[in-house]
Amino acid sequence: MSQTDDAKNRLQQVLDKALVAQQPLAKKHVERQRRVHPDDTPQQLIRRLDRYYLAGVTTSGGASGAAGMVPGAGIPTALADAVVFTEASVLYTLSLAEVHGLHPEDVERRRLLVLTVLLGDKAVRLLDKAVGRTGPYWARRIVSAIPMSAINRANKLLGPRFITKYGTKQGVLVLSKQVPLGVGAALGAGGNHLFGRLTIRSARAIFGQPPSSWVGDDREDAEPVGPGLGGSAP
Repeated sequence: MSQTDDAKNRLQQVLDKALVAQQPLAKKHVERQRRVHPDDTPQQLIRRLDRYYLAGVTTSGGASGAAGMVPGAGIPTALADAVVFTEASVLYTLSLAEVHGLHPEDVERRRLLVLTVLLGDKAVRLLDKAVGRTGPYWARRIVSAIPMSAINRANKLLGPRFITKYGTKQGVLVLSKQVPLGVGAALGAGGNHLFGRLTIRSARAIFGQPPSSWVGDDREDAEPVGPGLGGSAP
């Protein structure tokens, strides 16, 4: 097996494990944030999740880029960065689902939700064709409305695209991430910051408007508010 094939397999394993492990963590994460910030509306909590996610992946990218100067360390370092980015992105997406009152119990529905957020417009166009429906706010349909046969078909198409996109862009599938320390740190942090912002923007389009209050609050019939997930990306 080539180094590239091995890296692809390891990235796939990381995604598979994260989709299982991060589901209960996402629920606990949102519950904790609600305890710490009891006055936050769903929209405000989502903004916190945005900031935490963006800060986390940017810091990881900077550390990875800095370590890339070490001879022979580029691919393991890039893989470690991709692991952190993938796990953070899964946690972020599933946390957003919790805030929106969506609880994807089936791992394949979680997979499609995460892949759609990470791949953005390309995934949406594929879903439009594969499912035979169009329109915004795919998250709720992915979790509760699309037949499992269509979910599985879409995952088979999107899975390899995720591995290729993020594996290549983060240096896991290439052998050239050997750059000077300062430059490497800037490229790693800047690249992950950009990926993070794109993920946040995509999530807003996939999830749509957050509810104006929490389920179980006095205003249980509250309608979603504001465009997207509220405001511009961090």
